[in-house]
Amino acid sequence: MFIQTEQTPNPATLKFLPGVAVAPDGNADFDQASAAARSPLALALFDIEGVSRVFFGADFITVSKTPDRDWYVLKPEILGAIMDHFTQGRPVLVASEEVPAEAGEDSEIVTQIKELLDTRVRPAVAMDGGDIVFRRYEEGIVYLHMQGACSGCPSSTATLKMGIENMLKHYIPEISEVRPVG
Repeated sequence: MFIQTEQTPNPATLKFLPGVAVAPDGNADFDQASAAARSPLALALFDIEGVSRVFFGADFITVSKTPDRDWYVLKPEILGAIMDHFTQGRPVLVASEEVPAEAGEDSEIVTQIKELLDTRVRPAVAMDGGDIVFRRYEEGIVYLHMQGACSGCPSSTATLKMGIENMLKHYIPEISEVRPVG
């Protein structure tokens, strides 16, 4: 198995491409080991000293590090953990016991926002090792959650304000602002 790595705009995060499906049924973002119980791979990565966040995309993994650790030390350990996991044929995620909340019907504006995010924003953000999730729309304000490499990235605020906000305002005049949420 050959695992490619790519830098992301966030210097504290690297993107790992194992060449196999990682989370094809939906992304998963873990900001601490205690939240990663449903993922054997995330738990293995959090066992590496210095790993602070793990994100699974459809075909990639992004790993963030603490400021006190260097990539030249962490990268071989992370590659080893990913390789061991996939060569053993273990699942990335085990079934969650959470029942998804009933989703009401979206308004026309929310439907437009989600479509623009899915077609124009998420593919570009995924290339950088992250994801963006729509949380809600209230009184002209769109609330979005940044995941993976985008979470904590120094350029994520500029991406939200100058990129996503401008694009959404262009297509949907009712939008006045885009705000990040945790």
